Amino acid sequence: MNKSFTHVVVDGSNIATEGRGDPSLRQLNEAVLAFMKEFPSTKVTVVVDATFGHRIDRRERNEFDEAINNNELVAPPAGAVGRGDGFVLTIADKVKASILSNDSYQEFHDQYKWLFDEGRLIGGKPVPNVGWVFIRRLPVRKQAGRESAASLRRAKPRNLAAKSPVAKVVAPKSVHPKLNELNPFLNFVEKNAIGTKLKGVVESYASHGVYVKIGEVSGYLPLRLMAKPAPRSAREHVKLGATLSLVVAGFTPSRRSVELSVAGVDLPSEPKSAVKTQVSRNAQSKSQAAKTGQPKRPRRRAQLPKTSAKRPTSNKKR
Repeated sequence: MNKSFTHVVVDGSNIATEGRGDPSLRQLNEAVLAFMKEFPSTKVTVVVDATFGHRIDRRERNEFDEAINNNELVAPPAGAVGRGDGFVLTIADKVKASILSNDSYQEFHDQYKWLFDEGRLIGGKPVPNVGWVFIRRLPVRKQAGRESAASLRRAKPRNLAAKSPVAKVVAPKSVHPKLNELNPFLNFVEKNAIGTKLKGVVESYASHGVYVKIGEVSGYLPLRLMAKPAPRSAREHVKLGATLSLVVAGFTPSRRSVELSVAGVDLPSEPKSAVKTQVSRNAQSKSQAAKTGQPKRPRRRAQLPKTSAKRPTSNKKR
């Protein structure tokens, strides 16, 4: 690829997860340095999503914080529509820049038609014994008859304007499911052990997975448990509203979170069985307290009676 670029926006979250399940700041740095070496006159802006700093290895977090403070990395503002992808495209659209990413941004095709212009999208992959290789690419087009989230964002507000001027429509990708309610979550944990098979409906997209509705609770299906090998983008692998055959992979009580896996994909080698046990105990305690109307009192340790016996003295005369 000999063509030079004036300005390139790097989709850091995408490049950092290329060929792996969890993002790597080291991999992102290597890719950016390789690109800058190949195109030294090109301005480079690196964008990551808001959750990037929480998903990388703990040992990389200090370096990440320094990069954010030095404006070497840029994250979208809180509540940004479209989150990381939308922020990347907004920057590229404003400065007429190209994008370094292996994503196709299907839900934005109607909004940013220049994605199909030659030279506006660049792909990159690390090749063993070679290093990072970059190539111009065209995005994979969305399936026929499938409306993109971007077109829905533009259409729905106009239809709702006459009915309710204060109504708001949020794009599917930017939906953040509410924290699961405590009782439904505990009931789900009691009835569904790790490994339980069930059905779920795809509710919304996340940065690296999808949120799935299962009855009264929402679960999270990450890319690494979606298929083997893991797909590059959830939007290219599953559709909103699709019904999936799933398996319960684990629980996170502090977030009332349910982690799911597609049926047939191997679960992690060490399932969170201890978490399941603790949550079940909490559920039983709350259930018993609800029946009696009184909170369960902690058990008291049995107290042994104090003995006042003294050592016997011998009456024998020496």
